[in-house]
Amino acid sequence: MSDNTLFEPDNEHNRKLKSFVAPDDWTNPEPAEMYNLVVIGAGPCGLIASAGASGLGAKVALIERHAMGGDCLNVGCVPSKGVIRAARAAAQASRSAEFGVLSSEPEIDFTKAMNRMRELRAGISHVDGVERYQKELGVDVFLGEASFSSENTIKVDGKTLHFKKALIATGARAARIPVPGLWESGAHTNETIFSITELPKRLAVIGGGPIGAELSQAFARFGSEVYVFDNSDQILNREDQDAAEIVQKALVNDGVQLRCGTEIKKVTTEGDEKIIHYDDDSGQMQELRIDSILVAVGRAPNIEGLNLEKAGITYHKRGIEVDDNLRTANKNIFAAGDVAMKFQFTHTADAAARMVIQNALFHGRKKLSDLVIPWCTYTEPEIAHVGMYQADAKDQGIETDTYVQELDDVDRAILDGETEGFVKVLTKKGSSEILGATIVAAHAGDMISELTLAITHGIGLDKIASTIHPYPTQAEAIKKVADSYSRTKLTPFISKLFKKWLAWSRG
Repeated sequence: MSDNTLFEPDNEHNRKLKSFVAPDDWTNPEPAEMYNLVVIGAGPCGLIASAGASGLGAKVALIERHAMGGDCLNVGCVPSKGVIRAARAAAQASRSAEFGVLSSEPEIDFTKAMNRMRELRAGISHVDGVERYQKELGVDVFLGEASFSSENTIKVDGKTLHFKKALIATGARAARIPVPGLWESGAHTNETIFSITELPKRLAVIGGGPIGAELSQAFARFGSEVYVFDNSDQILNREDQDAAEIVQKALVNDGVQLRCGTEIKKVTTEGDEKIIHYDDDSGQMQELRIDSILVAVGRAPNIEGLNLEKAGITYHKRGIEVDDNLRTANKNIFAAGDVAMKFQFTHTADAAARMVIQNALFHGRKKLSDLVIPWCTYTEPEIAHVGMYQADAKDQGIETDTYVQELDDVDRAILDGETEGFVKVLTKKGSSEILGATIVAAHAGDMISELTLAITHGIGLDKIASTIHPYPTQAEAIKKVADSYSRTKLTPFISKLFKKWLAWSRG
């Protein structure tokens, strides 16, 4: 995260944000003789771990080198969802005639939309603020660079902190992919894109993963001419293919122009224009002139300067090596969140922080592999997933059944005009046991929790089928999937008897 751009533009909202998460007048406390837990990194994982441990009576120190709240608050989840919501409002206004609401095309004030995001971000930033953690939660907060000086000491701001246990939760940052001329052209990442004040007329997005898909759709809805480059055949290539195809179609309908199956060779600059030189899907060299570039591919762990060798901690280019209990090679030091884990989500960092508290302070044996982790991509429609994909089950030799409910047969989705999507549930063959689920819907991220709960606690489709769901809701699609499973339990003999009974009951 860049200190130079995080609080740009210089306005009242960003000044308020800075006053909470990186105040210029902060004085680090004098270290205690010994800390039960020292946490490096004040993103979601570090914040939750330090607050939770302190609340249980542990003496805790928290070290942050940039801004409290980490990527999530400052340059990730919070600002992106603020921008996405504004873009969604623009899209809804442009569709209003479909619902009998006659109005002219909406006039979009991009600067105002971005300022709204900054105001809301600042408004919630006190929750992650330095003052709250030190004065209300009892955590010693140190702002500065942390570096291990031994297996049980850390230096920060010229002071030495002694610890019994430590947690590295320094997160990850946007990777600087090696494309000649790219960074010299002034390309953005998520760390800088939310600081812009003017809508780029032509925007190239490199990467068709979740961040690229979300922001390309948002900027297209604001009115940018958006191009997405990805070397795969389609965007969101790690998701269920049927789900990814629906979202890809939605992006195209919003005006996003896809350059899939391409490889960017270099970027040159002429005046204010950036020129992307790339091989298209047929191997022919092409050029595209644009005004701004957003790089939305690749993450790099924040491990530089930590002096990990001094603490006996092993690591690789993807991050710090940990076992299933989130312990590093130094058994008194843990690592969690984006710096050490495959699933880089705020809610996963939250869960991992709670694991670390139990394992570090109470000699627990909580395992990362036991977590059931859902995720969501916040395009419109959204894609949410939990558990296994079909390919995962096949790799493990598990035979499966698949149940699908299309939204175009769900009354609420029809009434909402949101019929592009489905609920797909994967079960163990011949069983109601849920192995995985994918939802494509306007609010898929809200809907997936029911199926996450089911997998976590061994609740099968048979139990969901016997659960009353309110009508009309789009979540009724989950009940319809469960009903599909129930119908498979009707043997030919029972089905025949049931039909005879129906005929008799009708007279």
